[in-house]
Amino acid sequence: MSGLILLLVVAGGALLFAAGLATGRLLVRRAAPGGTDLGTPVERATFHTLHTASVAAPPLRAGLTEDAARKAVRRLRPLFGTAALGLTDEDRLLAWEGPGRHHEDTALDRVRQVLATGRTQTFAVGCRDTDCLVRWGAAAPLTVDQRVLGTLVVLGARESASAVRATEEVARWVSVQLELAELDRTRTGLIEAEIRALRAQISPHFIYNSLAAIASFVRTDPERARELLLEFADFTRYSFRRHGEFTTLAEELRSIEQFLELVRARFGQRLEVTLQIAPEVLPVAVPFLCLQPLVENAVKHGLEGSVERSRITIAAQDEGALARIVIEDNGVGMEPDRLRRILRGEDSPATGIGLRNVDERLRQVYGDDHGMVIETGVGAGMKITIRIPKYRTGVHSGPPRSTSAPGSA
Repeated sequence: MSGLILLLVVAGGALLFAAGLATGRLLVRRAAPGGTDLGTPVERATFHTLHTASVAAPPLRAGLTEDAARKAVRRLRPLFGTAALGLTDEDRLLAWEGPGRHHEDTALDRVRQVLATGRTQTFAVGCRDTDCLVRWGAAAPLTVDQRVLGTLVVLGARESASAVRATEEVARWVSVQLELAELDRTRTGLIEAEIRALRAQISPHFIYNSLAAIASFVRTDPERARELLLEFADFTRYSFRRHGEFTTLAEELRSIEQFLELVRARFGQRLEVTLQIAPEVLPVAVPFLCLQPLVENAVKHGLEGSVERSRITIAAQDEGALARIVIEDNGVGMEPDRLRRILRGEDSPATGIGLRNVDERLRQVYGDDHGMVIETGVGAGMKITIRIPKYRTGVHSGPPRSTSAPGSA
């Protein structure tokens, strides 16, 4: 039972697990120049427990699945020093590590009681096999949002109060990992909902006007009509794609070029666009549809609010660990107080959904320091600056489209 002693020595099991995982740090044992370990038994126990927790956590962040359970019990079992360890969901045994699998039915009978009551159950295991190492077991609930999703089952040679306590502590830690997995799924669902909201913002009028503009070239310039139709198809395919929360800056800019090409088909020389893009930032991963709504906003404020020529500048520069992206227009601008209300969601629900959506997603992914910086005033146009970290854990672009990188417009 040395594994149980190690677990209990390390100040409260689940709390220690959570602290180690939250910081992402493991204790490093100090060694003398000759390599002699100077760590105390408690330090070594702490290191062992945190290390085990750190390697068992990633599978559980995928949720309570067979694959996650199998990997987790294999890594957690050494903490207990008992014969066997198992994980169940609400219906069945997901994984079993160690001997005594022939006692599965007995264990599942007690698991059902745990699922019904939400309380830890201990039980004796009768076995005619004198060589069987399983004579006793404990099952503790795995709880997320006050709902029991499954159980952690520990089986050993004899009843032990410390084993019961350790089972409950590790079950709480597993529950924390499952709760984090649920939060990850919720966050992903929110991001997908926000992207759907942006897709819904693609105005039916824009689609109708684009097709009408393409139709106007069918007789006078068939080749131009064909090019525009291909641009329209690629633009809609990108905007409504269903894989990946992130894309590359090159992909996002390519979609923006297609959008602007369709706008030019309607407004001709009234729209003037300048792109200033540093090649080294093109591969940077960015949230999907994080720039296109900002450019659409610039076009709308420029062309719909003024009879003058609309000028839009899109710049992306390398700033060491960051990519600095600026979208600027000479449109009608906005009263700063109204802009603040839009970003806080206090204005009309149909107003500024693109600006608010992009700002919220940037803050969710990168933190509040990376929200949009907007400079505007009535009649003064608008300048939006965002700074995207080039490298961020968990931020990866999806597979690229088979199209060329953006050039100058």
